[in-house]
Amino acid sequence: MELSQLSAISPVDGRYRKTTVALAPYFSEFGLIKYRVQIEIEYFIALCNLGLPQLPKLNASQLDALKNVYKNFSENDAQSIKEVEKVTNHDVKAVEYFVKEQLKRLQLDAALEFVHFGLTSQDINNTAIPLSLKDATQTILLPQLKQVLDNLIEQSKSWKHIALLARTHGQPASPTRLGKEWFVFVERLLHQLEQFMAVPYSAKFGGATGNFNAHHISFPLVNWIEFGNEFVNTNLGLKRSQFTTQIEHYDNLGAWCDALKRINTILIDLCRDVWTYISMDYFKQKLKEGEVGSSAMPHKVNPIDFENAEGNLGIANSLLEYLSAKLPISRLQRDLTDSTVLRNLGVPVAHTLIAYQSLHKGLQKLILNETAIAKDLEANWAVVAEAIQTILRRESYPQPYEALKALTRTNAAITKVTLHQFIETLNVTDSVKAELKAISPETYVGIHPNF
Repeated sequence: MELSQLSAISPVDGRYRKTTVALAPYFSEFGLIKYRVQIEIEYFIALCNLGLPQLPKLNASQLDALKNVYKNFSENDAQSIKEVEKVTNHDVKAVEYFVKEQLKRLQLDAALEFVHFGLTSQDINNTAIPLSLKDATQTILLPQLKQVLDNLIEQSKSWKHIALLARTHGQPASPTRLGKEWFVFVERLLHQLEQFMAVPYSAKFGGATGNFNAHHISFPLVNWIEFGNEFVNTNLGLKRSQFTTQIEHYDNLGAWCDALKRINTILIDLCRDVWTYISMDYFKQKLKEGEVGSSAMPHKVNPIDFENAEGNLGIANSLLEYLSAKLPISRLQRDLTDSTVLRNLGVPVAHTLIAYQSLHKGLQKLILNETAIAKDLEANWAVVAEAIQTILRRESYPQPYEALKALTRTNAAITKVTLHQFIETLNVTDSVKAELKAISPETYVGIHPNF
């Protein structure tokens, strides 16, 4: 079978291709090749800027032409590199040969051997991959997460004054407000997002074993450490690791995976809470003409967006956990296990993206059912027992907790009437009785900071 959305083995490139196609320029084989070409060309330009007599001083036209090689990089270009790779059996070497051909086209033949000068493949891979990851994160992933955050913030404010029966251990508990419960997730996400964005996109750049051996032996008067720092940190916008083996140690990439995993875990928690609220009829869902909830039960409108998001977040987190545990481990100065693993970096990002879009869609479909929420509060007057016994403690009433426990743990229903009858039996002043009678599940919601 030819590869298509129907024949793709992974749903990332099949069923969900419409959602994940935006990630292709960053994590596909084409994307990796394009970023490798970009690194090779930018490195060649940086070498030319050193002013070495062996290298040409590039004019503005040549600079533009060189940069356009990767800016206008096409699938045909990538395919030509893949054809060379069939001969070289080495992907980065094939990129080097491609870049040399571009230099020939620009009459820079005399400088051909300064393409990939002194480098090992990982100097290219360990800059291309973090650069593509950074670009994908900032261009695709974070805007999608911001959409979810915006949904939550808007709903938090809209539902700021909606009294809600809380449930601890699944049992009725002291009431809260729906907007505040939504903002719990906002605060958690903002804290973790801050940590996520603080993780550097680290890169290795220093030759075969990280010491600029070949560079230094060829041009000992050049400060290659300064050059490497300037190239990686300023030209590429990454952060160069100073002490490395042949490869980047991936500690910060592991931190990136762990930070994203924590964000996703919070969203799994959100999905499960919303799913539960829908099952309690606290929310209805907007209907879409023609959609079917169940193949057998016509009445059903399932919370599929939250289920889809939860499932994809779980898959993403499993892969992120593996990546963060595996990548920082490499035998001595290099083994090849990171190479094949890194090719899967886009997979958890894709599942995360699918989840964020599903969650955004699901949140937009929620319709608040205030009637069901109010009914649940009215059916649980027992939750104000905490308020009554606490005021009685304030009044030094003897054993108020025990008195309320005896009342509320009977099998009889606790209603406004039974509570008020109980209050009338208390040996307290009329003003305290009035204070106690003013308490209701709708008003006993506490306080919280403004948001």
